[in-house]
Amino acid sequence: MSALEDTFAWFRAWGRAALFASAAAAAALSLSAYTARTRALAIREIYFNAWHVLPGFTLFMALLSMVVIRVTIGLARDYGLAQFALELVFRAVVLELIPLLAAFYVALRSGASIVTEVAMMRISGELDELFAAHIDPYEREFVPRIAAAAISVFALTIVSCTVVMCVAYLVTYGANPSGLDEFARTVARVFGPRAIAGFMLKSFLFGAAVAVIPIAAGLDAMRDHPESVPAAVMGGMVRLFVTLALIELLSLAAKYV
Repeated sequence: MSALEDTFAWFRAWGRAALFASAAAAAALSLSAYTARTRALAIREIYFNAWHVLPGFTLFMALLSMVVIRVTIGLARDYGLAQFALELVFRAVVLELIPLLAAFYVALRSGASIVTEVAMMRISGELDELFAAHIDPYEREFVPRIAAAAISVFALTIVSCTVVMCVAYLVTYGANPSGLDEFARTVARVFGPRAIAGFMLKSFLFGAAVAVIPIAAGLDAMRDHPESVPAAVMGGMVRLFVTLALIELLSLAAKYV
């Protein structure tokens, strides 16, 4: 393929992903998508993506945040900015780093498997059989996975943020309760309504992207062509990480530019 054909194929893949996202959003608004089977599928995905890995991910985030917080506070004190150290930790680690890492973690854990699963359904003709039986695969297969991914990313983010804030207090003040007043004032200053709304929106977009992009990539696989699966997986994962990076960049630009 020429460079021009590669460019057109790249734009077509993004266009198909956008169309799939629109169709999935419309399907999610339908009450018929919320059946006992779809709930069971969503719960299974949440267990695999969030609950099953929660202890390990939380421990990892606690250890990582301890190192980052100590480095941040140490540098702030060296430059005479100790009074802003805790606020910097909240803005950089809690509001930015943790949601992005949670999204990357779920993407690495489930992204490739979602692409492969959907691609195999496409190749085997299972999706065509669902359409022939007048069963909407968006409502039966896709919406539960998207909802589960969004809930998983959000749950890991909230739990990790809570743990990291506790670690930040212990690193800054130790076990001394005298720092609670200053800590509470810093929390109130950082986590205003606008910051919380942006945090919630970004977490939702991360979670939706973790499922929407891989599913759309899986649908790019061709019927009766198993060799198309690796290309679908690779393309889906690349577009997923690009999407996560763009969401984070747009979030930073909206806050600080």
